[in-house]
Amino acid sequence: MWRYDHKLIKRVRLVRRADGYYVQFCVKVDIKESLDPSHTNVGLDVGLKEFYTDSKGNTEPNPRFYRKGEKRLKFYQRRVSRKKKGKAVGHASRTANRKRAINRLGRTHLKISRQREEHAKRLARCVIHSNDVVAYVREACRRQDLRVKNLVKNHCLAKSINDAGWYQFRRWLEYFGQKFTRQTVAVNPAYTSQNCSNCGEVVKKSLSTRTHACSCGCVLDSPKATLRERDHNAAINILKRALGTVGHTGTWIIDPNALGDPTSTLPDSGLEEPRWVVD
Repeated sequence: MWRYDHKLIKRVRLVRRADGYYVQFCVKVDIKESLDPSHTNVGLDVGLKEFYTDSKGNTEPNPRFYRKGEKRLKFYQRRVSRKKKGKAVGHASRTANRKRAINRLGRTHLKISRQREEHAKRLARCVIHSNDVVAYVREACRRQDLRVKNLVKNHCLAKSINDAGWYQFRRWLEYFGQKFTRQTVAVNPAYTSQNCSNCGEVVKKSLSTRTHACSCGCVLDSPKATLRERDHNAAINILKRALGTVGHTGTWIIDPNALGDPTSTLPDSGLEEPRWVVD
């Protein structure tokens, strides 16, 4: 903190984590940086098998940090369950052993959480650096959204959805978008997977249908039959919906609140709810 004037420090917090105590400083600084225009736009469709698929057909694999560490978590959870609680002064060693086991379990959870956060931060930074406009679905990335809550109620998907970290990814997208003066647009995801990205015709698909094939001749598939075909079509629709909200066909957006979702996960973002004026 030697590089900052003490007057810039607005708040100091002492935070306890499983691996120790940390001091957090809230400093008022200008974080904005300028980047050269890339003259490219991208739409992102998040998923479970692939973390996201973009409108260019590229995919990012889902690391599944919790799934990979689940075996280790169960091991430490069993150790905690086997430790007995001390009931008298003479059983202080039992209490100490249990506390050590709980701390080891907490540190494992903390490691997984940090891995997920760093993964979302790294991807968001790369996406923002490479594109002038980044479009993504609104509902699928909001923690408080009812669609995500309904999905989490499905016990077959709940663990995978929570492990994906979609909300962290959106939060870092918006943060780096403000830092590097890039435009991030959240759009309504309705029918992005069903509509054809070529002609706009509705092509009904079940969750098990991963290939997009339309009567207009647009076919997005591959011999491997991975998720990228259906999600690739959705990513293209997401980008088109973001750029077509106000008839925008280029890269630059004059009004920072002109497209997509009028709210943001960031405080003091400058985005306001729309107001209707009735004469």
